[in-house]
Amino acid sequence: MSQPDRIPKRSSPRRFAMIGGGFALLAVAVVAYGLGTRQAQDSRLHDATEAQAVPVVALIAPTSVGNDSTLELPGRLEAYIQAPIYARIPGYLKSWKHDIGAKVKAGDELAEIDTPDLDQQLAQARADLNVAQANAKLAQIGAERWQSLASTDAVAKQDVDQRTFTWNANIAQVKAAQANVDRLVAEEGFKRLSAPFDGIVTARATDIGALINVGAAGGAQLFVVSETGKLRIYIDVPQNYVPSVPSGTKATISVPEHPGKTYVGIVEASSQAVNPSTGTTLMQLIVDNGAGEMMPGDYASIHLQMVSSAHVLSLPASALIFDAKGLSVATVGADNRVVLKPVSIERDLGTIIEFASGLSPGDRVIEIPPDGIGNGARVRLADAPQGDKLIGKGKNKSEAG
Repeated sequence: MSQPDRIPKRSSPRRFAMIGGGFALLAVAVVAYGLGTRQAQDSRLHDATEAQAVPVVALIAPTSVGNDSTLELPGRLEAYIQAPIYARIPGYLKSWKHDIGAKVKAGDELAEIDTPDLDQQLAQARADLNVAQANAKLAQIGAERWQSLASTDAVAKQDVDQRTFTWNANIAQVKAAQANVDRLVAEEGFKRLSAPFDGIVTARATDIGALINVGAAGGAQLFVVSETGKLRIYIDVPQNYVPSVPSGTKATISVPEHPGKTYVGIVEASSQAVNPSTGTTLMQLIVDNGAGEMMPGDYASIHLQMVSSAHVLSLPASALIFDAKGLSVATVGADNRVVLKPVSIERDLGTIIEFASGLSPGDRVIEIPPDGIGNGARVRLADAPQGDKLIGKGKNKSEAG
């Protein structure tokens, strides 16, 4: 008899339940681990984001060290003394002695004017003087005769007085005629045009035979004499720079015809007034031109050495903030939070700004403030020591020693 077939045993339901529970626990553990890991990553990411959101800044301290600066302005050279020569009498130019560029001494004759009308007036005036003198002499003789007869009662006293008054009137006519002659003789002296001082003839606007009119009556200038041993330069200094350019300030001057060469000028005078249309003050410089290398009328470039105020604090221009509230700088307090300070500018030197108010020597200023930074914002300081970082040529005066 064959062995009966084996019937497989059924798995127990309890066993399946245990296996299913194990898988469920494993799944819960995996999910819990994933959630914990993700939460830790989110926390680290949040901390990193918060750390990145706090800007890192470098600090700089204001300095009161003087900043050497120059102000470059255009100018025009002018003769130290310049005299246009006009005619005092009408006539025709008879001759001229010195042309443009000629060096002349005071009193040297520049030209001579032919004055036929004046010559005739002088001749007539002298003739009138002779007539007046003759009449006065005749009146004197008659008056003296009548005065001698007055003591004899041969003539009336009224007739004597009349003769005496006639003599006095003739004397007055002689004086008037003499004054007229003297006036015309003085005008004759203006026939010769002379140099009023040592200098150079810089213009001649007439020639032989030209009709000459009196300058006061609209006549043109005939010559121009200029003293060029020294030259003047007039410049317009912007109002905010005027206190930095006192009298005695040195200037370096250059002209196009001598490239690479400079001359030294001195600020001699200031108008002490501001032109309301330009906002500038007129100043005068004097430059020595003994070598005669510069010419009146030259265009010149003037570099002024400006004086810096010792009490003024300076910062780089990068530290300045300009917004709707005006000008300010960002400082950092002891708690590493930002404090914005309004400031006013005294001088803008380009890369360096000098401040008139708003700063203190001990302020910790952010050298390059981030965009949009405001009061109370937290910042992190750069690793480099910030307290010793200054601008200018030396240490801050409050720390020097």
